[in-house]
Amino acid sequence: MIRQLNLLLVLTCLGTVHSPASARRVRQAPAPLALVTDVAAQPVLAQADRIAEALAILGAPLSRQEAGALAAAHRATDDAKAVSAVQSLLDKRCIAGITINPESRVKLARGPADANLLEQGWRIYLVKVHNEAGVTAPLALVSPNAQSVFDSGGFVNASDRALRPRMGINGNDRHTKPTPSARTRWMDLALFNKQPMNPTLSGLKLDYAIIQIYSRDSGSREGKLIFSVGQGRQDPGFRNEIDLLFEAKPSSDLTLNVRDEHGQKTTAMYVIKDSLGRVYPSQAKRLAPDFAFHPQVYRDDGGTVRLPKGAYTITCARGPEYLPETRPFNMPARAASVAFQLKRWIDPAKDGWWSGDHHIHAAGCAHYDNPSEGVHAPDMALHCRGEDLKIGSNLTWGPCFDYQKQFFTGKDDKVSQYPYLLRYDIEVSGFGSHQSGHLCLLRLKDQMYPGGDSWKHWPTLGLNTLKWAKKQGAVTGPAHSGNGLGIPPGPLPSEVVPRFDGIGAIEYIVDVTHMVEGPDGKPTPAIDFMSTVDTPYENELNIWYHTLNCGYRTRISGETDFPCISGERVGMGRSYVKLPGKLDYESWCEGIRQGKCYVSDGMSHLMNFRVGSRSVGDEGSELRMSAPGNVRVRADVGALLGVERDPTKPQGGYWHLERARIGSSREVPVEVLVNGKSVGQRTITADGATREVAFDIPIARSAWVAMRILGSSHTNPVFVLVGDKPIRGSQKSAEWCIKAVEQCWSQKQRTYRPEEMADAVAAYDHARREYRRILEESNGLEP
Repeated sequence: MIRQLNLLLVLTCLGTVHSPASARRVRQAPAPLALVTDVAAQPVLAQADRIAEALAILGAPLSRQEAGALAAAHRATDDAKAVSAVQSLLDKRCIAGITINPESRVKLARGPADANLLEQGWRIYLVKVHNEAGVTAPLALVSPNAQSVFDSGGFVNASDRALRPRMGINGNDRHTKPTPSARTRWMDLALFNKQPMNPTLSGLKLDYAIIQIYSRDSGSREGKLIFSVGQGRQDPGFRNEIDLLFEAKPSSDLTLNVRDEHGQKTTAMYVIKDSLGRVYPSQAKRLAPDFAFHPQVYRDDGGTVRLPKGAYTITCARGPEYLPETRPFNMPARAASVAFQLKRWIDPAKDGWWSGDHHIHAAGCAHYDNPSEGVHAPDMALHCRGEDLKIGSNLTWGPCFDYQKQFFTGKDDKVSQYPYLLRYDIEVSGFGSHQSGHLCLLRLKDQMYPGGDSWKHWPTLGLNTLKWAKKQGAVTGPAHSGNGLGIPPGPLPSEVVPRFDGIGAIEYIVDVTHMVEGPDGKPTPAIDFMSTVDTPYENELNIWYHTLNCGYRTRISGETDFPCISGERVGMGRSYVKLPGKLDYESWCEGIRQGKCYVSDGMSHLMNFRVGSRSVGDEGSELRMSAPGNVRVRADVGALLGVERDPTKPQGGYWHLERARIGSSREVPVEVLVNGKSVGQRTITADGATREVAFDIPIARSAWVAMRILGSSHTNPVFVLVGDKPIRGSQKSAEWCIKAVEQCWSQKQRTYRPEEMADAVAAYDHARREYRRILEESNGLEP
């Protein structure tokens, strides 16, 4: 039986200054590798052909002379000469040689290949394996120097600031965690084991593997590589480390120039890939403001990236309202520049509809393993500008609370550049009442709940948090509303009561029935909005429709929860708020509270929604009719889909216009709703044109009216009151809400502290009474 083994080949970066310990290690110079004999020629030649094919795929093909040498080896009639010729050819490309003896003990040797790398580029090497044990396990390649700078708290410290200009990053670095230093993590590694290569060692006495080494930096770098083969034990006494000194040739600056549709300098996002699809700069080596968890980088006009000579494709885009452009680019061996002229397909802000994402984070989740640090306002502001996202609500939350709380001012952050405004606010998440549903608290004047200076003292009943927030004039609503509210496929609203076992709009079913004291001492709703777009739309809309049918007037707002639910980009979920004058954060949040907005993934738009003479958000979004009759419902609708269906969209539960596409066409349905039921539909072509879509609908009794492109965009409602009667959408909705309160209590009672239990019981009892009253008033009514 073949014993499996563990084989280590290590490269560790110590920079150009070596400690006494490292000086005692013998750094091996390039040297020929031992000849492997007594092996059949046919499988060796077949393997050599696969390697030649793989090297061509990787952009490091055999030279004409090398190809001739391989052809000559194929013509050799003597097996020993053929095998020797293959080794003579391939060994020259080997950075190291591995010998596995019959007892599966490991010995490593330096190969003859030079150790010359490229800054911000990849170099292809071979590794020779003399496999006397016939091991057939896969090889795995790692290195302490190849860890992401974002792993294990790998933040930038003062000694790393010199790295930032080399990445085209300007500005002061304020990260403070000192270890492990990003300076040691200069390398990236990949073992190429895809076709035509094999994923495991062949078991043949002679094998070759292909590895790829990337250098973030230029100059001298020393290090250790780690290979593992199987799961066996490493034997002491056998040398299994090689210290290699690499020399990385400098790359050059590529200056990225970008203008908006007016010819003005702007900010954009870029995805840069080589012919093999490898992303630049390497995601594992990025420092803020470049994030490791998505492929793009963001640059203001004149920003730079470092690239080695080669052929690339560059995609430039700026959020969903712009048309992306992809073009080939050949980087010379010197500084160069490339210019993009952006084109819009729609501009809601031109008509006073201002985009914003009320739920983004500067720390936690995908940002770092240690989220108490995170990134900073300049980094998040750059991303917002690069996505043409006018408002970014940077929410401080649990794990990062004690670090990020220092940036709260109750005002726009100083990095804001009009009309791109960034503000720090709070998400109750990871503390307080989070188990009964996370809460977004916007437009706060004071971020700290009374009684402490951190997060441990916050109330566990969401309503108590809301009372404090609303007293200071905050705009409030549950985050990622659909979490824990899953329902089976079917018409909306559904009669199925979900489990209420998550962290979305859970306690919302209770809190929406409460009025609390506002900053002027007058009663105001405890809940202003529900978050949408970042969880399945069925879950979000179902509970919202039911509570609207009970007469409550909660609005909706779009969010991303970046980079927790999604690290793809900020602004995947957006609110477009209508404001008559200059944009400011206070008014934008007030627009959400008043429902002067529609929500969207950015690929479809429902602007200027109006029912009869009433535009959404004006005069409480309320239209009064003395008697039943017909009303005209209108909106200016624009949408854009590619000619071909995008197989990568939608992802998970996110809203995306691809969900609305009819078959393989570019047609999408626009619906008008009365009390949650679709009562009319028009089909439009998602070609980027904006057109008025209108319906004439009957209103038999008081109702809420809205429009949607299901799964992509949704207006807030206009409330039509007939004969001054309250909205009672259906008896079934009132019954659903009564059952939902009981289900919520069964799941969340345990989350309330004993000292708050009396408050919780009173809050739930109030909700029960309200829904029972509404049920009596809804008796026999259907949508």
